[in-house]
Amino acid sequence: MKGKAKLFFREPGVAAGLEEASIIFQTLGCTVKCKALDGDKILPNKVLIEVEGTARAILAGERTALNIVSHMSGIATITSRLAEECFKVNPNIRIAATRKTLPGLRELEKKAVVIGGGDPHRIRLDDCLLIKDNHLKLIPSITEAIRIARKYASFTKKIEVETESLEQAIEAAQAGADVIMFDNQTPTEVQSYLEKLAKLGLRNGRIYEASGGITLENALEYAATGVDVISLGALTHSAKSLDVKLEVMYLGRESV
Repeated sequence: MKGKAKLFFREPGVAAGLEEASIIFQTLGCTVKCKALDGDKILPNKVLIEVEGTARAILAGERTALNIVSHMSGIATITSRLAEECFKVNPNIRIAATRKTLPGLRELEKKAVVIGGGDPHRIRLDDCLLIKDNHLKLIPSITEAIRIARKYASFTKKIEVETESLEQAIEAAQAGADVIMFDNQTPTEVQSYLEKLAKLGLRNGRIYEASGGITLENALEYAATGVDVISLGALTHSAKSLDVKLEVMYLGRESV
């Protein structure tokens, strides 16, 4: 029994996961025609993919393909909307994900963030050296932690320090950190810290990131502080899946 199917959105959004969906159906022996590309802004009922093959193959790939497209498109859509809003108040801002991803889906979720115009941040622990609060409880100072990190890290790796006060941020900047994170600070505090760091000549040549407690609702306030990066787990762990449908049509029986 042969069939034909079309995959489409039932609400507007940014397409993501179409490449993966196509691979699923092709692996099952189907012919796939892509009518849109990952990253395209899509209106409801616009056909994204057409699939033709045996009914068994189409139905076998249906749920996996829909799950991937709906999940990735949901992430890409919310990332795109948030980035567009934040760019209005801070054209140079980077909207970054975090490592708060679902087991086994990190690559797909990070890819969806990039498709939506965001930054994937770290994908693995070895992407950069992040000195966190727990590390600093075991080492005498931020300065010493950065010295040790520089000793063992390749020149290709950036060193980021998680700070919880202006004093820690100043120490991290003076000790040569490449990226300084303001962790769980309010937008007012972040803006104040950046202004004071600028007066000390420590603003340029470093990347300042705000993270912790940032949500889809308050991200715009953080972007307006002038910080270089805001990172939020909400892009991946709180993104609503897009409403996607695969509609199958009967084409007839295959000749024996």
